[in-house]
Amino acid sequence: MTPTDRIGDPAGLHRVLDRPLVLPQAARRLDTRETLWPDEVRVRVERLNLDAASYRQLAARHTRNGMVDGAAVRAEVLAIIAERGKMQNPVTGSGGMLVGTVEEVGPASPHGLAVGDRVATLVSLTLTPLVVEDGLSAWDGQDEQVPCTGYAMLFGRSIAARLPDDLPTDLALAVMDVCGAPALTARVARAHPGGCVVVVGGAGKSGSLSLAAARDAGAGRTIGVVPTEVEAAALRDAGLADVVVVADARDPVALRDAVVAAGGPAQVTIVCVDVPGCEGGAVLATADGGTIVFFSMATSFSAAALGAEGLAADVMMLVGNGYVPGHAAYAVQLLRDHPGVRRLFDQRLGREVASGVGGVAG
Repeated sequence: MTPTDRIGDPAGLHRVLDRPLVLPQAARRLDTRETLWPDEVRVRVERLNLDAASYRQLAARHTRNGMVDGAAVRAEVLAIIAERGKMQNPVTGSGGMLVGTVEEVGPASPHGLAVGDRVATLVSLTLTPLVVEDGLSAWDGQDEQVPCTGYAMLFGRSIAARLPDDLPTDLALAVMDVCGAPALTARVARAHPGGCVVVVGGAGKSGSLSLAAARDAGAGRTIGVVPTEVEAAALRDAGLADVVVVADARDPVALRDAVVAAGGPAQVTIVCVDVPGCEGGAVLATADGGTIVFFSMATSFSAAALGAEGLAADVMMLVGNGYVPGHAAYAVQLLRDHPGVRRLFDQRLGREVASGVGGVAG
């Protein structure tokens, strides 16, 4: 049966090559044929944004004498995409997202997109059929944003957002890569009015947006946790947190003590760091009756659940799944409304900033 003979499954099951059948994200291989099913959209890819945990793992794997071997990173990413028909790091299980231009729209597509629309896909590369046509020749392998020529497919249940006209492409991509974090942070913070919100990894992309969202949602106190004094200086300059503390989030006692000294424990703890081992500290830093949101793909959810049980911690733990209705527009508006957020993103992307504060937020 050919793609034009019937409507594809909205979740993309018609692109799964595994047997027995699984969802596209869990699949080992996806069908990347260029021909559209009636409810699909094909996007001409301009740039990929690898998930932070995925890029960190790839870079660490190919670091020699303190230097990242960009060619080796590029070769591994190409091999993953060629083998799997999607970008899904086999170690971290995570992918990222992309920007591009709509190239063709199936007659039954529900998205309302038109040929020529520039969009960011708001679903993971781990379930997006993807073909790279240029060998990633324009990418040096030194950061998570990947210039790319190729195409990708969106299913009926995939989501995408048109790129805002007032933001550079790389900046829009960086914001939309993490847009689920601030939207869910705002929702959870509103459930704890006037509470203390702690953001672990507060100087990073999702962390800075989450601090801005918590403040807008009525948090009584915001605490940003960062691993270094360089990031602390950048976050203080951004003005997004009432208190900025330096602590190793992998050290449960150190994180708890730092948060309590800064005015905690937290009613809401948001974990945005892209390194493993932060579950115990988040539990200890959160008050009974509080909520922890884990956004990092480096999180061990078994460690979080069993750790909370072992500590008799009465906390609700949420998985940040990356989707909240209206999340892309909300994140972009936070960037516009909070100069400190824009400054941290500009620093991360290597742009000139007025503050003169050096360093890149993690």
